[in-house]
Amino acid sequence: MAVALIVSVPVMAAEEGKPAPGFTLESLDGANVKLNELRGTVVLVNFWASWCGPCRTEMPLLDELYRQYKDYGFTILGINLDEERSRALKLLDKVPVTFPVLFDPENSTSETYQVDAMPTTVLIDRNGVVRYHHRGYKDGFMDKYEQQVKALVLE
Repeated sequence: MAVALIVSVPVMAAEEGKPAPGFTLESLDGANVKLNELRGTVVLVNFWASWCGPCRTEMPLLDELYRQYKDYGFTILGINLDEERSRALKLLDKVPVTFPVLFDPENSTSETYQVDAMPTTVLIDRNGVVRYHHRGYKDGFMDKYEQQVKALVLE
């Protein structure tokens, strides 16, 4: 008689006011990027996919936000969720960005960060705490992002 032992490991979710779950993902240039190594920096994590229309609209605006605040202790990590990296690369050829792009083809990080809409944007403060969790993208969101980034950078 075989006995199966199932061990449940709690997954730390990305909830506002709680520490951001750590992750290590491969970047566009092949380097491993670890969220924990960005402590001391305000981080905007943006989950996107090539098939997502609002993501394509948002990306150049996020890049503008990145260029505006990157010298003030701010970065963006654009996490692509496409199973095939080639789809992401094709979109990046059309909509190039200067912020780091990471790949999560298995969706492990997106599950931890409770991505249930595309795009999903999470703002993490300098202490590694999730401060804002935005689902989807609509006109006016970029103004909200900028206000929140500016406030976090000034903390």
